[in-house]
Amino acid sequence: MTPLGELLARRIAATGPIGVADFMAECLLHPVHGYYATRDPLGARGDFITAPEISQMFGECLGLCLVQAWLDQGAPAPAVLAELGPGRGTLMADVLRAAAVVPAFGAAVSVHLVEASPVLRARQAERLRGHAPVWHDGLATLPEGPLFLLANEFFDALPIRQFQRDPAGWRERQVALDTAGRLGFALSAPAPLALLDHRLADTRPGEVVEVCPSAGPIAAEIGRRIAAHGGAALIVDYGGWRSRGDTLQAVRDHAFDDPLAHPGEADLTAHVDFEVLAHAAAPAAAAGPVPQGELLRRLGIDARAERLAAGLTGEALARHRAAHRRLTHPEEMGRVFQSLAIHPADAPAPPGFA
Repeated sequence: MTPLGELLARRIAATGPIGVADFMAECLLHPVHGYYATRDPLGARGDFITAPEISQMFGECLGLCLVQAWLDQGAPAPAVLAELGPGRGTLMADVLRAAAVVPAFGAAVSVHLVEASPVLRARQAERLRGHAPVWHDGLATLPEGPLFLLANEFFDALPIRQFQRDPAGWRERQVALDTAGRLGFALSAPAPLALLDHRLADTRPGEVVEVCPSAGPIAAEIGRRIAAHGGAALIVDYGGWRSRGDTLQAVRDHAFDDPLAHPGEADLTAHVDFEVLAHAAAPAAAAGPVPQGELLRRLGIDARAERLAAGLTGEALARHRAAHRRLTHPEEMGRVFQSLAIHPADAPAPPGFA
């Protein structure tokens, strides 16, 4: 058992089972043993790879999308360019490079990063040297003003609660200890749950519904700012419209892992419920979700891929073609990843979301 696993086992033995959300929060954010507190998880030496690390084309397309949204809203200045969970800073760097075709955009925006990991903050500082990024622990400290925001694979890492439908109500999935003292899943006693009254009509006993307690409030704050000041948010993540089923998963060394096997040493994620984000963002408008592959094609990734391919040969060309396929093909990231745009109700949806 990992050091964090031992800590959790002692806690459970002393105070009883914990919810999945508590387990995820400890695994990802424990100040000493948490996954994001102790490592750079990205790339070949990490545990997984995200779209910006696959190809510069992803960030270039999203960057030009934000620039056009900024122009469509009258080029407000000053404005805030922010990213939630910016990884190594690769996406923001690609966005800023693509946005340089409209110099006024770069002059109007200040760069703000919402990041909890000290390890990743250091990587972001290296990648974005010269852009004077400002770091935040959460949305609350972002400056008020027009907000142009990116959130790629951010919401999937927020802790979730899981509830299993029961004839007598709902049973919460918990992490407990088995008879051998190992971490295992258990269910609470059944009880009515007002939070999920609206899901009684579309679920059956035994089905699982996931709730992310922090996703709605974060989307609401994004929507509040955009409704009040203008801007646009692009949210890209894997998931769908309305939660259904057990989607909790762990990734370690680029392979799926048992979520309970290596606490603090594997990434934990769950599918994003885009319905919750879209409704929480009101009174701002929400457009989508649009599959990632379709959005990127609407934003011109095919033409961009051909232009980049013209200067490549051999293995470099093969890697480029594979990256384009991975980002866009329905059997790879093109369909399972979805995109949602939040924008002012009196402004057009960002390009690709019409």
